[in-house]
Amino acid sequence: MHTEDFDYDLPPELVASHPLAERSASRMMVINREEGTITHHRFCDLPAFVRENDLFVFNDTRVVPARFFSNDRRVELLRVDCADPLHWRCLVRPGKRMKVGRSVEVGPSTGTVTGINELGYRLITWDHPVDEAIHGELALPPYMERGEEPSDNERYQTVYAREEGAVAAPTAGLHFTPDLVAALPHAFLTLHVGPGTFRPVQVNNPAEHKMHEEAYELGSETADQISHAERVISVGTTVTRVLEHLGHNGSVTAGRGRTDIFIYPPYSFRIVDALLTNFHLPKSTLLMLVSAFANRELILEAYEEAVRERYRFFSYGDCMLIL
Repeated sequence: MHTEDFDYDLPPELVASHPLAERSASRMMVINREEGTITHHRFCDLPAFVRENDLFVFNDTRVVPARFFSNDRRVELLRVDCADPLHWRCLVRPGKRMKVGRSVEVGPSTGTVTGINELGYRLITWDHPVDEAIHGELALPPYMERGEEPSDNERYQTVYAREEGAVAAPTAGLHFTPDLVAALPHAFLTLHVGPGTFRPVQVNNPAEHKMHEEAYELGSETADQISHAERVISVGTTVTRVLEHLGHNGSVTAGRGRTDIFIYPPYSFRIVDALLTNFHLPKSTLLMLVSAFANRELILEAYEEAVRERYRFFSYGDCMLIL
């Protein structure tokens, strides 16, 4: 299987650059893996697909301002994570300007590149902490082709976001309202989504792709709820990655750490029984994960139908429920 096997054609006007006025107004494609069927619904129809002893698992990470510009606007920094306020790991554009020893000024703070890792991330040491409340922006996905707007402060967060640390939102959760969450049997885990979610697969063999690491935490209460559920419904690929990283013999072990699990066909899922997810970029690791959960041909057929039916794609777009 090759990376090209996960490509599809997408008219640019179907990329959702702004959210709908109402979170739950999205469309929802439903894919039945056993029957091989594709049907069309609204997201507000989701409760009709819930069975007794289902459990929805949500990612409660909260997106933080992670995009910074140098004072002269010539350098853009995307903070991946930080060991402490003075030591950041960043993606930098343009990277050629930021070799080891080069400095960058953000507000009154001066940072120096002290290292470059194998993925091209810059290690930056600051003389004093950068005030992210003043200088930071939400790192909206590049395919939106726009900067942060005031509405993004609310809409690029899930209604249950609480644990700060993500660079990108767990977008399958953006459709939920507080009332809908409360009405569903649910549990929470945390995965701080990193910029690797936008990183393309640049090798022909997916097995050679190096996944980014992301910090996760799954508590004992959630692990216990999963062990007693008859059907675990993962809200998004981020939840799926944590559950499959920690899963064994139909149960998960509580824990915290970092995961770089990369799920692509063929893969035998240990925990996740159903998946709610948005539509993903061509040739992306996320599309590969979804294709591993369902049949690749069925997923690509669904994407072709979504294009014909004028679904909205990506972070602020519509979703699919795979049963």
